[in-house]
Amino acid sequence: MFSLCSGQFLDTSLFVMEKKGGVKKVFWGKKSTKEEEKKEKLSGPKEIPGLVRNYLVAERKMEADLVKLLKAVVRKSPTGETAFNIRVFDESEGLAKKVQVKDYTSLDESPDLIIYEGWYDEGSKEVKLEEKTRVNWDTTIFTQAEIEQKIEGIKEPGDMVFFYMARGSVHGGPLGMGAAVIELNPSYPGKKEKRYIIYVTDVIDMLPVGRGQKLFDSDKPKDIARWVKDGHHKRMY
Repeated sequence: MFSLCSGQFLDTSLFVMEKKGGVKKVFWGKKSTKEEEKKEKLSGPKEIPGLVRNYLVAERKMEADLVKLLKAVVRKSPTGETAFNIRVFDESEGLAKKVQVKDYTSLDESPDLIIYEGWYDEGSKEVKLEEKTRVNWDTTIFTQAEIEQKIEGIKEPGDMVFFYMARGSVHGGPLGMGAAVIELNPSYPGKKEKRYIIYVTDVIDMLPVGRGQKLFDSDKPKDIARWVKDGHHKRMY
């Protein structure tokens, strides 16, 4: 039995009325797939589902700690009740490119952010993913002494060296939080000028996006190296 409450509107796309022998019959039908898609409420980015996470570790040989840091957007698949389409991406990379991923369809306009795309079925426990963007997850983690040595190695005014960061206020890169850029100050030795200028910046396609935001300047490579090392470590976010 269907009833309408006061103030509600009846969706006439759901039924057909047929008059036969003076009697009206109502036949309830289904909405088209297109209409269902339009009204489907898509969820926002979330952790990669366990079934897919296990697949990435076992079949794609990704580090479990790294897989936990990536995000997924999903939508129901028309192939089955327990099947879902999925896209895997790095949220930090999206932030570096100033792309806000709200749901599955957000990535239609930014396909370069999709690392894996495919489907999974919670019922049959099947997973099928295609690699869309190859990402270099391997990066050298330098010691403080090595960082200091590289800073001292820049000799020409305006020359720079950068280090990927795992902590900070910027984004992108293999460690997730952009890069620290150290420049040999082209105005040194000017009045009140120090030898090195330190910046932080986003990373896109493994390279810093310009110098970025200036944080401080210093004459002491050891102090700079200590500061860099504090955020230059295994990825956490």
